[in-house]
Amino acid sequence: MMTRHSDSYRTPARLFHWLIAVAVLLMIPAGLIMTQKGIARPLQDALFLFHKNMGVILIPLILLRLIYRLRHPAPPLPSSIPAWQRSAASVSHWLLYLLLIVMPISGFIRVRAGGFPIELLDRLGVGPWLAKSDALADAAKGLHYAAGMALIALLALHIGAALQHGLIRRDGVWTRIWPPLRPRS
Repeated sequence: MMTRHSDSYRTPARLFHWLIAVAVLLMIPAGLIMTQKGIARPLQDALFLFHKNMGVILIPLILLRLIYRLRHPAPPLPSSIPAWQRSAASVSHWLLYLLLIVMPISGFIRVRAGGFPIELLDRLGVGPWLAKSDALADAAKGLHYAAGMALIALLALHIGAALQHGLIRRDGVWTRIWPPLRPRS
């Protein structure tokens, strides 16, 4: 069953979704690998550079996406979706937004309070904004890790549900967000 365009996300929402999804799906393995012991130093340095600077780029993208989402609510789910799944979808989407905000902010705090550079911001002349504080850096590191594990679990659920709707149920839920650009009528 195909959805009508009125049941689909608008093109800006699709673009925000897929840009952020690709970035996050690249950052997760980078973050997991860069913190392992025994990784070659050049690879580790490259992953840290990518992870920190992509986090800085994601902060405004995520905030813009959230503002857009608040101004343009999601299209209604098909009536065939049970109420408990509608509730689960709503809760999981808002938790994803929360985690997508917590992750780069806690990462920023961890890096800056730890006294480390964020090359993109440093090149732009943006100051550190935070004084060096090992206690704050450690707290932010713990939050970043816990939120990262929660994000991985929630993304697995989100992707699993999307695949179930797209490949098994074929109920039009997947086509609401895919493709990233709305097909022309």
